[in-house]
Amino acid sequence: MRLNQFLARCGLGSRRGVERLILEGRVTVNGSIQNRLAKHVEEGDAVALDGRPVRPSSSLTVLLHKPRGFLCTSFDLRGRQTVYDLLPPRWRNLRYVGRLDRDSEGLLLFTSDGSLIQRLAHPRHQIPKVYEVECNAPADVSRIAILLRGCRLQGRVVSLDSFELLGSRRVRVVVHQGLKRQIRLMFQSIGYEVVRLVRVGYGPLSLGSLGSGRYRLLSGAEIAALLQPSFPARPESRARRRSHSV
Repeated sequence: MRLNQFLARCGLGSRRGVERLILEGRVTVNGSIQNRLAKHVEEGDAVALDGRPVRPSSSLTVLLHKPRGFLCTSFDLRGRQTVYDLLPPRWRNLRYVGRLDRDSEGLLLFTSDGSLIQRLAHPRHQIPKVYEVECNAPADVSRIAILLRGCRLQGRVVSLDSFELLGSRRVRVVVHQGLKRQIRLMFQSIGYEVVRLVRVGYGPLSLGSLGSGRYRLLSGAEIAALLQPSFPARPESRARRRSHSV
């Protein structure tokens, strides 16, 4: 196994993140500093980071139903509540993937699996995310359909993959990008204020009936589904042509 893969499986970060640790000379194998990314680790090798032994552990991945009002950060200088306050203290070393802003709710993943972090965080995989949006005014199909063609945010063109009306002011939308406050800003661009935003799906996962503030462990089958190359990158033009359902 390559050294960077070994370190990622130890939960020390993404593949790119652990490569920095190697290049900085902080990793030793059998007592010798290793700064070659292609170095292979054999069974029985003693690997250490900053002099402390590391070894892969069984990975842990958790799905949390994030309530409104909690920050996606491990620590807040102002003492505000964070998503880690909702998890057992022994899980504070888990990393969240796909942050939600303070006022948003719904499905949030935490994991110690570096390979899974890389898979979920890399934009080229374009994993679909499903949100339920509550607007401040009745939802108009013709206005929301504008977002299927796309709008420019933060120097990029983003679009809805599809949408579905759930009620007079509620819309379910699917996107594959993940820009900061993307859904809120997209709806703002067509004259709506988002008064409630809940992520209900992430790739093959769904929030289901999990209560707000509750969490559950992912099964092996769910983790395997997340790692499958089942969400190939889609050309932007194809995403724009997708029809909505009402």
